[in-house]
Amino acid sequence: MAKEELLEFDGLVTEVLPDGNFRVKLDNDHEVLAYTAGKMRKFRIRTGVGDRVVVEMSPYDLQRGRISFRHRGDRPSVPSSGPRRGPFRKH
Repeated sequence: MAKEELLEFDGLVTEVLPDGNFRVKLDNDHEVLAYTAGKMRKFRIRTGVGDRVVVEMSPYDLQRGRISFRHRGDRPSVPSSGPRRGPFRKH
């Protein structure tokens, strides 16, 4: 088995914990503690309760994982209140 070989599972975020950790219930009914991957943190991809995610796990520790992807379209879109305006007013 190669060092880079990871197991990938789909799951649902059930709880948001401090320091960027999440409790994720996998599709096979296991609960794992997962953290946000670096690219998701870098591009500020927000993850909340009820989001469908892909969790990468090492075969050596099946209780912890890394959230590498959040599926789109699971969260209802927030309607905008109109066009966004700058900080200056017209007279």
